[in-house]
Amino acid sequence: MDLDKTDVKILEALMFDARLSSRQIAKRCGVSIGTVLSRIKKMEKERIITGYSALLDQEKLGYKLTVVCEVTVSKGRLLEMENEIARLPNVCCVYDVTGLIDALVVAKFKSREELGKFTKRLLALPFVERTNTHVVLTTIKEDFRLL
Repeated sequence: MDLDKTDVKILEALMFDARLSSRQIAKRCGVSIGTVLSRIKKMEKERIITGYSALLDQEKLGYKLTVVCEVTVSKGRLLEMENEIARLPNVCCVYDVTGLIDALVVAKFKSREELGKFTKRLLALPFVERTNTHVVLTTIKEDFRLL
């Protein structure tokens, strides 16, 4: 689906505040409520809009540790292991990457003990050859809203 300027404006409004009513979005975008409703429905059908959620302050919820973990997988079982890792608690992102490693995992933890259990569980997966975990010291930016 090709997005036009109106679609992009609607998406920007939703990313700014997904609780905005169709009337409020229409006013911001300078279009009718019917246009907003039909465009949103079409973008949902095309899976451009995959859901709605609140942005949370993870640290205030107790998730003080963010880690980026490099994972090397053996015997051509990368996709299988990535899917298994994606189901683990605390995992936010799993990326299949190029380079010397096979995957990058971003996860958040409330304590070092949680991180330790996670690391041991990750290393116990059958085709995980090795991991290299980086603890984030300072988060400069963490925002997946692109528009």
